[in-house]
Amino acid sequence: MSYLRKFYRYTVTAIGLLPILAGAAPVLAAFPRPTQSQNGMVTSAHPLATQAGVLMLQQGGNAIDAAVATTLAISVVEPFSAGIGGGGFAIVKVGNNIETLDFRERAPKAASRNMYLDAQGKVRPNASLEGHLAAGIPGTIAGLAAVHQKYGKLPWRTVVAPSIKLARQGFTVSELYTKQAQSKQKLLASNLAARQIFTRNGKPLQPGERLVQRDLAQTLIAIARNPRNFYTGSIAQAIDRDMRQNKGLITVADLKSYQPKWRAALCGKFRQYNVCSMAPPSSGGVHLVQILNTIGSTDLAALGWHSPDALHLLIESMRIAYADRSQHLGDPDFTNVPVSALINPAYAAKRRQEIQPDKARLSTTVKPATTELLQPFLRTEALPTSDSRRQLPTAPAPRSESMETSHLNVVDSQRNVVSLTFTVNYRFGAGVVVPGTGILLNDEMDDFAIAPGVPNVFGLVGGEKNSILPGKTPLSSMTPTIVTENGKFRLAIGAPGGSTIITTVLQILLNVLEYKMDVGSAVAAGRIHHQWLPDKVNVDPWGFDAATLAELRRRGHAIEPREYWGNANAIEQLPNGQLSGAADPRGEGTAGGL
Repeated sequence: MSYLRKFYRYTVTAIGLLPILAGAAPVLAAFPRPTQSQNGMVTSAHPLATQAGVLMLQQGGNAIDAAVATTLAISVVEPFSAGIGGGGFAIVKVGNNIETLDFRERAPKAASRNMYLDAQGKVRPNASLEGHLAAGIPGTIAGLAAVHQKYGKLPWRTVVAPSIKLARQGFTVSELYTKQAQSKQKLLASNLAARQIFTRNGKPLQPGERLVQRDLAQTLIAIARNPRNFYTGSIAQAIDRDMRQNKGLITVADLKSYQPKWRAALCGKFRQYNVCSMAPPSSGGVHLVQILNTIGSTDLAALGWHSPDALHLLIESMRIAYADRSQHLGDPDFTNVPVSALINPAYAAKRRQEIQPDKARLSTTVKPATTELLQPFLRTEALPTSDSRRQLPTAPAPRSESMETSHLNVVDSQRNVVSLTFTVNYRFGAGVVVPGTGILLNDEMDDFAIAPGVPNVFGLVGGEKNSILPGKTPLSSMTPTIVTENGKFRLAIGAPGGSTIITTVLQILLNVLEYKMDVGSAVAAGRIHHQWLPDKVNVDPWGFDAATLAELRRRGHAIEPREYWGNANAIEQLPNGQLSGAADPRGEGTAGGL
């Protein structure tokens, strides 16, 4: 970890707490300055991945080429967060066209709605999080191949090459890697292939040691020849064999039939900006737009950044959106999702009337919208009947998830843009490496509602629409986002962080567009998060003065300081046409310009 990041993560926390202890105004730390460039920009969660993307731009590639190379590099250098054994979403702007690609993991054909329950109908501990049964069908390679085939300029072999080099020659691991591996040490040690790659005799690699992944390099070489090699032939057979030997479900037939899906971007208006993000099966775009609609015409800048009035409105808007998420979101290929109603400004205005300006509501009194409430705001979808009187489940506090999942943004000289988020879900996914391939499998099946009212690892509660079915995509919070102004690129944002992704992207967007921060300060600034259940307001350990927190408590908010989360990155286009990029100092990412 660089000196600057050590200073930020270990010293800035103390500096930021000083005003809280003293009751003074909040302090914004001396955040790293954004990187600026005219001809192209890459931001990612790891410097080696950013370098891979910049290299593609230098070789004449476009934003899509650079995004593919960056994604594959992250798959090598950030195995705890994302990889070719997982999946994700991308939003792409080429010329005036904006569309999204869903390459999320899907449930195997042998999956069933009660597959994680015992004979008594109780959830089997960790069955959806650890081991072969937790894995969904991976989509990363199929997604990258699809977006490259449609929009890429450089040869496919060229964009895969940097990741092969990183896997074959290895790279020096950081403190962040060691910390993440230590948190999953027992799981990694329980799988022979994972133990051989990610540990030394069962103990995590230490900072400064080299991680070499020769099997993964050979898999990437096969993918460079033909991306379908992942889904057919020896690689698919190796996954199938490992699954059969360990009571997993993914088969050669599952892999062969996997196809990514191009979907229309979900867009909404905020001020003069057009905000486009991911539609279901991600909840990210729906609730980003919904919260922005709930803010409506309120002048947050006039209220003041991190003022009690502004924060109160944000918290209560988040509470409503996440309540709706619990009941109405799921895979649109399997269930009706009332998207048009949820992103309708008139619906948001209706729910805004519930918010009391000086008093927090208990989440037990905030219900998901009923069919009757949503019906007038629908455009095309039909709504099934729902029971708004259902008993609310008790959700545990979500686990710390600062570095799960990974996000990257790329903008090229033609202002083509890619914002891409992908994952293996929780740290090191299922903890399973397929022998002989180096592929670390995801534990994405936990993002389904594995039983009514049972929260996932991030504390999110899902309903019937997110139940498990063969071929179905689990609900996600990933929120890769592109903002335009008068048709021109303005901002690209995204973040990891499970349930916090939506609110992280929201606040960075507001910091840039509403509070006029530079992108570096916007990404680094302190954040809040509320997800309906549990009924707590998470706050970063800096950036909030004691008087503000006391006022929020007086209004009834349960404030809970929480370790860093989000590890976001963003790129904005300045009025002079320059690109300005920044990676979150909470992590080890970088911005690289051309």
